[in-house]
Formats: sequence, C-alpha cells, structure tokens
Amino acid sequence: MHTVNRITLDDALPMLAAARAKAEELGVRQTICVCDDGGNVVALHRLPGARLTGVDIAIAKAFTAAGHERATHKFNEPPDGPALPGNEAFGISHMLPGKFAIFVGGFPIEYEGQIVGGVGISGGNGEQDKAVGAAALRAFAEHAEHAATLAAG
Repeated sequence: MHTVNRITLDDALPMLAAARAKAEELGVRQTICVCDDGGNVVALHRLPGARLTGVDIAIAKAFTAAGHERATHKFNEPPDGPALPGNEAFGISHMLPGKFAIFVGGFPIEYEGQIVGGVGISGGNGEQDKAVGAAALRAFAEHAEHAATLAAG
C-alpha cells in the first residue's frame, strides 16, 4: 500500500489569497492556478485586469510543475538547463502542446516529501512571477503546519 497526499480546495485557498496579496503589493495583475498531483485544476484566480491568455498559461505552468516535479524555470537555466538547445530535453515543450511550460512561473507543491500539486503564476515578469509563487508556497507550508498541529491535538 502507498499513501497519497492530495491537495484540496481548502489547501489551495490560502495559497490564492497570499499570491493575490503579493501580486497586488507588486502592482501586477496576475492569474494564479493551483492544481493537484495529476495536473487537474483545483483553483484558479484571475485578478481584475489580468490578461485573458494568462489563464491557459498559469494552468500549463502548474501542470508542468506538478507533473515534472520541478520549477518550470529550471528547464532553461543556463548553462545546463535541459530544455536549452543542444541539451537532453530540448524540444520537451512540444511533447504536450499547450500544456507544457518551460519558462518562469510554475512551482511544485511539496508535502512530507511528496509532490501534491503545482502552482502556476502568469502575468508579470520572471521575478514577479517567482515572488508571487514564493508567497503561495509559503502560505501552503503555513497552512499545512497549522493543519498538522490541529490534527495532533
């Protein structure tokens, strides 16, 4: 038997709130997507004024981070990002057209050493997307710690 932890809407909501607060602090209109370990959307929030295209982009970033268990920007970090020309995963983004993102803004969500989902951020530059993603991940960690404390009694 193998126990699988899975992210729920109750886990995603604090992430969306923290990500939105950070995006607003930065003055960036973002779209934030949280998906489960199978890449299925659990929650999505498109801030007022965020680009319509950000929805599909945020979903792709969350899907990629969860499914490939790595931050999406790691595919292109020089000098040996695996998706850079001449490296082993060059062209990987063409394997799942429209679903696989290899640029900044997708982050795996980890709980007890297991990837339980992904969060995708779209709408800012790379540093802004990273900052909003980091806020979402911190919120998840705090939420999970609080839930574990309550469960322990």
